[in-house]
Amino acid sequence: MPGTPPPRRYLDNAATTWPKPPQVLDAWLHAARDVGATAGRAAYGEAVEADAIRGRARAAVARLLGGVDPARVALPGGCTLALNMALHSLLGRGGHAIATAADHNATLRPLHWLARQGVIELSIVPCDGQGRVAVEEIAAAWRNDTRLIAVSQVSNVTGVVQPVAEIAAVAHARGGLVVVDAAQALGQVECHLAELGADVIAAAGHKWLLGTGGAGLLWVRPGLDIEPLVQGGTGSASDSLDMPEPLTDRLEAGTPDVPALAALAAGIGWLEEQGITAVGTRCRGLAAACAARLAAIGGVRVIAAPKGGPIVSFTVEGYDPADVAVLVEQIAGVQVRSGHHCAARIHEHLGTAAGGTVRASFGPLNTDDDVNALVGAIETITGGG
Repeated sequence: MPGTPPPRRYLDNAATTWPKPPQVLDAWLHAARDVGATAGRAAYGEAVEADAIRGRARAAVARLLGGVDPARVALPGGCTLALNMALHSLLGRGGHAIATAADHNATLRPLHWLARQGVIELSIVPCDGQGRVAVEEIAAAWRNDTRLIAVSQVSNVTGVVQPVAEIAAVAHARGGLVVVDAAQALGQVECHLAELGADVIAAAGHKWLLGTGGAGLLWVRPGLDIEPLVQGGTGSASDSLDMPEPLTDRLEAGTPDVPALAALAAGIGWLEEQGITAVGTRCRGLAAACAARLAAIGGVRVIAAPKGGPIVSFTVEGYDPADVAVLVEQIAGVQVRSGHHCAARIHEHLGTAAGGTVRASFGPLNTDDDVNALVGAIETITGGG
């Protein structure tokens, strides 16, 4: 029919995955419609079920992280909150911190805030033209008063995977800590904490873990203490004005988003059934095919890391990235992100500081047809078809 818009083809999974597996939506709806109670606050049936949902989410995250102690897994409202909790607590008494130019603003902005308040001094080490950080740059930036390095395991702009284990070795040899933003990694790659060497890991539930907004995760290694950024009701030790001692209670003040926790547990369950390695391999395969085909079009510059996350950033000569994003949706129904992707510093090293990039990110439910649609739309724009 003339004027009928093309079908929706969603390629912004690095921001939030969509569509969600049916199990995730069913779990969310059950918690919201049928349970409808607050976890840890009462003894009637639905409240007990709400607490059980939270327990299942905590256990699922613990499995995802390689079988860690669930008591070391907090479930804050998102990855940004989790990172703020860790950074403000670990740096609250000052010192020097290191971050990288490839990091997301969820890391860089809290650190910049602490630096502007005069609480810490901050060094941001550079990255190369794909967003990769050299371990030697970390070592060179280290000072006697350096307390930690914060690093994004996978760049949300280029998909590059940072050498976290080598970075952690540098930090630990000098008595420092490593805080890892794993928002673009968990759910795409198997997590082996013994190999990774992180002291703290934060991630979002709504990205590659296939959950919804409202739930994140924060793992803190045994022996490391995190003080609460937010104080308030936990449903435990309510007769005291002091925050409870258990890590999960101290870091989960306020009413938990039970439907989001149900979705998180279901999303991890779906990934376990499918196999995280298999899911990640398929997503990366779609991204690699897309990157190769886009790179063959005249006037298109592709910035994507080989064997990285399922993310393809690119620019089209003569077009602002925002205009490209509008055009590909109009032409082929393809939805991508444009701009700086909440990670402005990396663009200074990619040569894309002026307008950022167009970013396509491929999720578990994308297909070859989505690749064909995006490539075809870019060919139409450039006249390269």
